[in-house]
Amino acid sequence: MHVREGRATAGINRERLRRTLTFWLRPAFALRVLNRFQQVAGFDRSMALASSAFTALVPLALLVGVVLGSIVHVDAAERIIRRYDLSGAGADAVNFLFSPAQNESASNGAFGVLFLTISVLSFARAAQRLFEQTWELRPLSVRNSRNGLWWILTLGAYALVSGWISAVLGEWAAGLVAGVCQAAVTAVFLTWSGWILSAKRIARRALIPFGATGAVLTAVYSWGAAFYLPRLFNTYADRYGVVGSVFAMLSAVFAAMFVLVASASLGREVGDELARIREGRQPSEHEVRQQWESVVEQTRSRWRTARKDVSERRGKRSKS
Repeated sequence: MHVREGRATAGINRERLRRTLTFWLRPAFALRVLNRFQQVAGFDRSMALASSAFTALVPLALLVGVVLGSIVHVDAAERIIRRYDLSGAGADAVNFLFSPAQNESASNGAFGVLFLTISVLSFARAAQRLFEQTWELRPLSVRNSRNGLWWILTLGAYALVSGWISAVLGEWAAGLVAGVCQAAVTAVFLTWSGWILSAKRIARRALIPFGATGAVLTAVYSWGAAFYLPRLFNTYADRYGVVGSVFAMLSAVFAAMFVLVASASLGREVGDELARIREGRQPSEHEVRQQWESVVEQTRSRWRTARKDVSERRGKRSKS
């Protein structure tokens, strides 16, 4: 009796999972996500964010290391080397890149602070434009600079908390505990980021899907980067020296910003879909099934056409 009930429950759970995946991966929803990504010029937006982030965060990491060095041990190069298990030329290049200049005049220091402030605000405005375009808001530009500075300070705190979690919990359960904790912190930070950078014009509830999807995609990216980035850093550093490490870091930052832009597009559409479901405008199961049947039929038709073309080309070659 219990065995039959267990099998029935497993069958229901599998059927429910299938229906859920079929609903959220249906062609109409996927096309809406792609259209949203194209509307914000996803690849261009990712590159703009990566450039701004690299220009702002590298000198900011150096400044934080100098300011907090006498209080706590903060070494950006060491954290990057440990996080991605770098060695050889890659580790040497990162150490050289994040080594602050020992002899610096007051004028150069003042100019550096001014440049850092401009770079940081530029990065905050680039992230702000992502939310404004994704949620179709009126641009505020420099009028939202105060919230941008608050966001930068919170970004630094988020980086410190993530580093602490990785250092303390990284060895537990093969890093699974650290990954779960970092995902929770990332979800909260991303949700708050959209709220503060939009000047509180986007409701926090509407940003929860973005925070959740961003946390999941960021965790997947971090897992993949842990395997791929060490090879990328070492290869580029061996070939091009310090410039190669810059290329590798820029590639890594671009991938992270791409994940952020994709998460914003997906999160916006998930939020809109959940709002339609709450209003009772959910597509019927029959409509969803028709969408999938149409996709399957189009795929089969294209496959048959491709096979026919290949057969005709082979026949022409054999005759010649």
